[in-house]
Amino acid sequence: QVQLVESGGGSVQAGGSLTLACEVSATQSRPKCLAWFRQAPGKGRERVARFRLGETFYDDSVKGRFTISYDGGKNTLYLRMNDLRTDDTASYYCVADYFTQNTCIFPNLEDAKYWGQGTQVTVSS
Repeated sequence: QVQLVESGGGSVQAGGSLTLACEVSATQSRPKCLAWFRQAPGKGRERVARFRLGETFYDDSVKGRFTISYDGGKNTLYLRMNDLRTDDTASYYCVADYFTQNTCIFPNLEDAKYWGQGTQVTVSS
């Protein structure tokens, strides 16, 4: 059993920064394939960033502004978001699964087994 608990959402003005955190707990081994997705009202899920064993990947919409990282000592996944824009407004979800390195890609992560409850990020102009 895997549990993901997000925190750190909030309201910020455009150009500001926020850091989201996701505590990863598991009864057995922790999943190594981790990611952040988001969903804005009336829109579908959108990939943001993924992390596996130190390798990172970002969607073009956030590249250069967002940074995904993982603290193994705290078993926590982070998403540092800088230069936030109004179109970054969404509910952000922490995602995890035991995908292998070759399949830890966004199309498979959309079918990931473990999702957090989501944390709201609101960016105002």
